[in-house]
Amino acid sequence: MTKTNQPGCTRTKWHDREAYILHNDLVQLVTFLGGGHLAEFRFLESSGRPTLNPLWVPPWKTIEPYRYRPALHAAQYGSPATGRMIAGISGHNICLDYFGGPSDEEAAQGLSIHGEAPSARWRRTRLVRSASESSLTLAADLPLAGLQFQREIRLRSGESVIYLQETVTNQRKMDHFFHWTQHVTLGPPFLEHNASRITIPATKGRTFPHGYEGKALLASGQDFQWPFAPAESGGRVDLTQPFVHEGLGYVASALLDPQREIEFVAALNQPHRLLMGYCFRREDFPWVAIWEENKARTESPWSGKCQSRGLEFGSTPSPVGRREAFAVAPLFGAPTFSMVPARAKKTVHYLSFLAEVPTDFGDLKDIRLAKDEILLQGSGRPQPVPLPATGLENTGLV
Repeated sequence: MTKTNQPGCTRTKWHDREAYILHNDLVQLVTFLGGGHLAEFRFLESSGRPTLNPLWVPPWKTIEPYRYRPALHAAQYGSPATGRMIAGISGHNICLDYFGGPSDEEAAQGLSIHGEAPSARWRRTRLVRSASESSLTLAADLPLAGLQFQREIRLRSGESVIYLQETVTNQRKMDHFFHWTQHVTLGPPFLEHNASRITIPATKGRTFPHGYEGKALLASGQDFQWPFAPAESGGRVDLTQPFVHEGLGYVASALLDPQREIEFVAALNQPHRLLMGYCFRREDFPWVAIWEENKARTESPWSGKCQSRGLEFGSTPSPVGRREAFAVAPLFGAPTFSMVPARAKKTVHYLSFLAEVPTDFGDLKDIRLAKDEILLQGSGRPQPVPLPATGLENTGLV
C-alpha cells in the first residue's frame, strides 16, 4: 500500500476474494463482499508499528460463501448447515438473525450456521472520500428473516480506529425478535499461548451446555465467575490465556459488567506490544461468547491445524440456535435477544482499534472513551495511554 495522508477506499482482491480496502497513513482494513467479513486490520509497514493482523485467517482456502454448492463443496467444507458459512469465514463476521446452528427443518431449507448474513452476497451502497475521512457502506438482504442489513465503516486520517454503524431494517408488518452478534475471531501469530492475554470486563459466566464434540476443555453447563471456568478434567481454566491445551476446544458465555455503559473486548500481544480491541454499548451487546478451537477438530476443513479464539460480543449469550436460545431467556437477569419493531429500524454503533502500547504498559486493565480519544489503562502506568479517536462524535458511545 502506498503511503498517503488522505484516507482512501479501493475495491480489490484479497486471497482471491472480492473485497474493499480502507486505508490511511497508519492502517488498512479489508472487508469481503461475500458475507461482509472483516478479514484484515493491521498497521502498514510504513507506519513503523507492528504489522501483525490480529484477525483470524483460516488455514484453508476460502471461497465466496454464496457460491457454495453442496455437490461441489460439502466434502471440503462440510454440509450446508455449517459448510456454507465455513467456506467463506475469516476474521470478524456478523451473526444475524440467529446465533448458532439452524434447526433440522431450517437446514433442510438451505440455512446455515449463524443466519443468512455471513453467507450472503453484500453490495456497496455508498462510498464517500474526503481529505479527513473515508466511509464505505455495504448492505445485504436477508429475505428469509425479512430483514435488510447495512454496515457503514469509517476511517479517519491519522487514526488507527475503525468506526462501525450497523442498521437492521424490519421489512415485515410484525415485531421481529432476533440475535445480533459480532463474531470476532482472533488467531496466530498475533494470538499465542505464552505471548498474548485476553481482557474482558465480565462478571458471571456459563459454559456451553453441549460440550465440544467429545474434545471439551471445559465442563458443560456450569456457572462460573470470570475468568476462571471449570475444566472437564477438574480444576479451573483461566480464560484470559489462549491455547492452554492443544487438541481441545470450548465455548463459554460471559455477562459483561452491568455497572458499565461502554464495554470492550481486547487482546494484547506483549512481545509486539500490539493491542487490539472493540468498544460498544452494553445496551446493545451485553454478552460475550468465548470460542476456542485449539487443533481439536480433525474433519475437513479443520484438519487438526486450526487455532482460533472467538470474542463474540452480542445480544445473545450462547450459539445454540433460535429454539433453544428463546426457551431459556433471560439469563442472569439480562436480556438474551434483540428486537426491531414492525416496519422499523434499529441501529448500533461500535468501534475497533489498534494500538502499539509503551514498553512499561504491563497488562491491559481498562479501556474508557473520552470526547475524542480512547484511554488505555495498563497495569504498569499510573496514567492511561490516549489513542486519538476524533470520530466518536455522533456515535452514541460518548
